[in-house]
Amino acid sequence: MIAYPDRSLNRITSLEKETWTSRTYRETVLHRIQNIVPYDAYCFTTVDPQTLLSTGAVTEAGIESIHNQLFLNEYAEEDHHKYADMIRTGKHAARLSEAVHERSQYSPRYDRILLPAGFGDELRTVLVSEGACWGYLTLYRRAGQPWFTEEEQQFIAAAAESMARMLRLTSLTLLDEIRSESPVEPGLMIVSHKLDLLSINMAARYWLTQMRLLEQIGPDVLPRPVRAVSSHVIFREAAASPSKTCFQLPDGRYLVLQASRMQTSSGPDQVAIRLEQAMPQELLPLLAERHGLTTRERELLGFVLRSYSSKDIAAAMHISAYTVQDHLKSIFSKTGVSSRRELIWHFVSRFQLSDGSA
Repeated sequence: MIAYPDRSLNRITSLEKETWTSRTYRETVLHRIQNIVPYDAYCFTTVDPQTLLSTGAVTEAGIESIHNQLFLNEYAEEDHHKYADMIRTGKHAARLSEAVHERSQYSPRYDRILLPAGFGDELRTVLVSEGACWGYLTLYRRAGQPWFTEEEQQFIAAAAESMARMLRLTSLTLLDEIRSESPVEPGLMIVSHKLDLLSINMAARYWLTQMRLLEQIGPDVLPRPVRAVSSHVIFREAAASPSKTCFQLPDGRYLVLQASRMQTSSGPDQVAIRLEQAMPQELLPLLAERHGLTTRERELLGFVLRSYSSKDIAAAMHISAYTVQDHLKSIFSKTGVSSRRELIWHFVSRFQLSDGSA
């Protein structure tokens, strides 16, 4: 039971009067919540309000170890209190114990993920400000500890709007944090039709070093992504169209490479490659473009990534369930996957950013 809800809530809302980065705000608010609503583990995720893709999670180690399972559950399984459902219904805070223990309802997330990892309850909050979701705060208690109470849920729900406002205000500083170690200018390099390096600027040299660390190759070896996009424009018939690839570096940053054929006044054509960091919210359109998804397929993919069921997608897009399945089959074929689970991994799970443990 919370003894002084008004005074306790002020400990959260008063943070709005100070200046924070996204990370330092989340670390501070987690510490203050701990003294009001005790928890054993946490995941405080910022998301892009347009795509709901994660832009970075402050996560406790015990949850980090099951993060991939939790993401697959969120996007590919039926379960209680999914983030997207909470946003749609306007229920901004919910306890898993309310469904599992009080109502005796089955939850794959509880039985197959949380309980085996030693957790007995979960309190979820979606952080919505001005009609847009800016993040999720999820608290966990170990098995054997008391479940989260209705009063604690109400407190977190009351604090949610203040937290959402702060995530919105610090969203620009978050992008600065993600970009902090990256070159300001884009990387540019030219390779020959035989993939010999002809010229390069300092930013591209930096990104080449990062890719070589990723692949654990020597300084004279051209990284595979560079060879891939270069070969793509050299050997494909429609050589005038650019070739793109996007992948994640070990430190969590995303790198985009785009190659184009360059005609020379004499001799074989060359390949110009642009290398630059991509922001999380840019990944979905980049990957969709890379796989040649149609406008309608991209719209449907957006609903899949918000964990809509086929029935919900059909209603939202005003099409039949059979048409939904036809679109999904086309998306599966173009992306080389065979299920929603693999699709979610391809577009979401493998790109999740982690800010580390607070």
